[in-house]
Amino acid sequence: MSKRVYSLVEIEAEHEYATPHIECGLKLHGGFDAEGRYLSPRTQNRWQAIEAWTAQLTDQNVPIVEATTDLLSEPNYPTIDQQIYLLASGVEQPLWDSLTITGIIEGRGKALADLVAPDFQSIIKEDISDTALGHMNKGLLSSHGWDEGGHPANDTGGHDVMWYAVRDLIFGKDKFPLPEAPASIGREKDEREISAIGPEFEGVIGFLMNLLMIEVRAERAFDFYEKVIASEKTFTDKQIESKHAVELVNRIRQDESVHVAWLRVAISEFRNSTVITLDGSEVMGSELLDPVWAQMVQWHGVDMHRANYDRLRADLKEKILAVENGEKIFEKFDAMTKQ
Repeated sequence: MSKRVYSLVEIEAEHEYATPHIECGLKLHGGFDAEGRYLSPRTQNRWQAIEAWTAQLTDQNVPIVEATTDLLSEPNYPTIDQQIYLLASGVEQPLWDSLTITGIIEGRGKALADLVAPDFQSIIKEDISDTALGHMNKGLLSSHGWDEGGHPANDTGGHDVMWYAVRDLIFGKDKFPLPEAPASIGREKDEREISAIGPEFEGVIGFLMNLLMIEVRAERAFDFYEKVIASEKTFTDKQIESKHAVELVNRIRQDESVHVAWLRVAISEFRNSTVITLDGSEVMGSELLDPVWAQMVQWHGVDMHRANYDRLRADLKEKILAVENGEKIFEKFDAMTKQ
């Protein structure tokens, strides 16, 4: 039987790196083995644990919640072709801003390391000591947070700094003024949606679902950035730098895959659990979770994009019109939206 119970120290454990991870003079998390392969931070045991929890669900014939970009039915705006066209036309600020805002938002993720989940064993009938749900406070939340925003104890940058390094490789650090990042990129609600359990439990389960959908959106962003930066029409004078920037994007993508994996398992475990409600009755977690998950997917996949489209278009238009021949560039850019 695979090991399924781990200590905090084991989940947070690092590999022995042969070479440190340093880019643009910045000390970053993770490192490289003797063959030069990139090793994600804190994955000496974390992947092994997640794979064991996943196998446990599979053995029990428990479906694991879907978390692919197929859930995102609305297209990205701008599209890959539109972004390539803008760069080829000399409009660089939208992508510079996008990379910077991505880094800012990633940095906020460090707060996960300070999050303490309530004791889900108190509302779940089955033993959860050998599950992802039972390990949230045993390294899953802290490792996730440090991956995103860096570990303060050893002064290593996380994904926030890695995105700045991607930006600096292809643009330079101070090419444009720092943009303002949105206050939140998650679904927010005014009223409770899982009132059968305490608000502290609802808050964490809702947070995990939000976080998983944000990770799904991140996967599409990885594809977007990779294809734009690697295009033969962009950064033609910085081929070495752009190739290296794509490598950095894929290191972040590798790091994020462990986040998607543990979130899928934890949410799926809750769906398959017998939950003890506030009135003492018992209900399957899927009855509580599935309606909220459907709304979460709808918001991240459709509603958010439609709600933000006019604002994004106006912002892009302002930046495009600021360059020479901006009106003509915007006219063609806008026509590409309708194709």
